[in-house]
Amino acid sequence: MVRYTPPPLANIADKIAEQFDGAVLLMLDGSKMSPDYRVPPIVMYERKDSRWTLKDKHTIMLRQWEEIRDVASQMLDSGDHSLLVDFDSHLDDITRDWTNQKLNSKIAELCSPVNGNI
Repeated sequence: MVRYTPPPLANIADKIAEQFDGAVLLMLDGSKMSPDYRVPPIVMYERKDSRWTLKDKHTIMLRQWEEIRDVASQMLDSGDHSLLVDFDSHLDDITRDWTNQKLNSKIAELCSPVNGNI
């Protein structure tokens, strides 16, 4: 018998799903995060019968994966990835901006047509 193990963020995702029909839970597979990885390192769960079930990876499409990977690689090379503030970090120090305005500006700059991106 296979035992059901909910994803780590299932409680939070349950609260979101209560408010928004069709909500999904996206998680990044850190073991597959590298500039050379050809497939998006995304794991997606969908809510079925009050449980979070793994969505078939063949039905997940991510547009512009190559461009996203290139921008992420540039951010790693420049050190700009260190600007990322998650919500837990914000709770530890409320002066840290969890909306990541500086990081978003850097990403927008790297993605702009001026820089050869879409």
